[in-house]
Amino acid sequence: MEEKKETHHFIEQIIAEDLKEGKHNSIITRFPPEPNGYLHIGHAKAICINFGIVEKFGGKTNLRFDDTNPEKESTEYVNAIKRDIQWLGFDWEDREYYASDYFEQLYGFAQKLIRKGLAYVDDSTSEEMAEMKGSTNQAGTNSPYRNRSIEENLALFEKMKNGAFENGSKVLRAKIDMSSPNLLMRDPVIYRVKKAHHHRTGDAWNIYPMYDFAHGQSDSIENITHSLCSLEFENHRPLYNWLIEQLEIYPSRQIEFSRMNVTYMITSKRRLLKLVEEGVVTSWDDPRMPTLSGMRRRGFSPEGIKMFIAKAGVSKREQMMDIGLLEECVRQDLNKTTDRIMAVLDPVKVVITNYPEDKTELLPIENNPEEEVRTYRKIPFGREIFIEKNDFKEEAPNRKYRRLAPGSIVRLKAAYIIECTDYIKDEATGEITEIHCKYYENSRSGSDTSGLKPKGTLGWVSAQHAITAEARIYDRLFTDPFPLNHEGKDFMDFINPNSLKVLPQILVEPSVQSKTAGERLQFMRIGYFCVDPDSHEDKMVFNQTVTLKDTWAKLQNQQKSTKK
Repeated sequence: MEEKKETHHFIEQIIAEDLKEGKHNSIITRFPPEPNGYLHIGHAKAICINFGIVEKFGGKTNLRFDDTNPEKESTEYVNAIKRDIQWLGFDWEDREYYASDYFEQLYGFAQKLIRKGLAYVDDSTSEEMAEMKGSTNQAGTNSPYRNRSIEENLALFEKMKNGAFENGSKVLRAKIDMSSPNLLMRDPVIYRVKKAHHHRTGDAWNIYPMYDFAHGQSDSIENITHSLCSLEFENHRPLYNWLIEQLEIYPSRQIEFSRMNVTYMITSKRRLLKLVEEGVVTSWDDPRMPTLSGMRRRGFSPEGIKMFIAKAGVSKREQMMDIGLLEECVRQDLNKTTDRIMAVLDPVKVVITNYPEDKTELLPIENNPEEEVRTYRKIPFGREIFIEKNDFKEEAPNRKYRRLAPGSIVRLKAAYIIECTDYIKDEATGEITEIHCKYYENSRSGSDTSGLKPKGTLGWVSAQHAITAEARIYDRLFTDPFPLNHEGKDFMDFINPNSLKVLPQILVEPSVQSKTAGERLQFMRIGYFCVDPDSHEDKMVFNQTVTLKDTWAKLQNQQKSTKK
């Protein structure tokens, strides 16, 4: 049989060629988050690419925090980012770095540019600089401060560092080309005065480098072979390369890939922070958020997220992924890994009239039918149980009806076959309050000799032993798949008022009391759920992760059939 040839995406092809040609003995990548918010699904793609490439080709991946904007950064965000990376299953070992580790070196690099006549201190306001920059159709004009002497620039830059000037009064700009077709090359700002307390360096610095200056130089200091970033930085690459060339430092190579965009999600940290600050969501880890901490709290598995990222692929082409595919990937993973639990979200009582009143049985039920080696637990069964209200109809709607109705039979999962004989109805409300059934004693699961063939199987919980819990049912946070694509409207206009529904009194089997925060499970015939950290001794809380039904795959199959 012919051996299947391994395929590589375009970044892996570049790396494979570089290694083959001997440009590098091994590779070093880095993941460089800004500690100004929590990581989201877009960051997950960057993490998987940077760490995944090293897993495939060997080498190392550094974790480097781009902490050059102290007003928006905090240790809270640093710790949250580290938790998320580890949760995804990646390890940076002892290679944890910060741009602030290099502030002294970066300051020296800036001085070197000044000495080479390639940087100058500018007193212009931000509005004046924007006007001088020109446009895509018009060349920029030189700043009146562009021809300051090297000596004056060095002295002014040192005074900026020492705190002699106020915020916004002076900046350091690279001297490149004010007529460049790439506006980012028109004398970009590389340092600004910012008198702000830094979460690591305290008040030691009064100036901070811009991202474009700190980024490439930090890569070079760490000998990063391949600096992988999202596509919006493609226009920044000429500046990245220019700075490395002029400073004559290690030439890291920047390569861009398309971002991860997902329907019904936004990945702007500024906008996500607005959702938190305005109370639309409870926190950064609200299960409706596209943050990794939110997805973890909702019950998404790292394996499901990584499966989704693998299906999205790595390319230069901008893409919009369907949130249904993400949910389907999570569903596929949880189907293999979660225990099945009996739960009833909207209960109605069933009395099995011919079952002994004082009898309780412990019935064996498998934990997960997908396990290679089946394991079992025992659940209590008695005369009174609860089932879902929508599992009963006063009259069967058609011959294919698989649930309970007067005169019909169903199997209770892992228990007996029952037949509805009567029901009690509240005449004022029309609500069914109690269902009466008889059971067939010789129909117990695993030893059924009744010969009966019920069409359906129902979930249930013992009325005497069930635990009351809270369920949080989540829907899309936005009502529109593209909340940022509406001219003249704010994304907040599309907040879904029904994105969270709380069910305060669901019933679950008693085995859930052993579950701890973060554990995932399947409520049989309902969906996948996760134990929320809000759970306590008196009441457990479950977050719905995804529905049980494969709605996304069903839609895809319908679309394929239509095309045929």
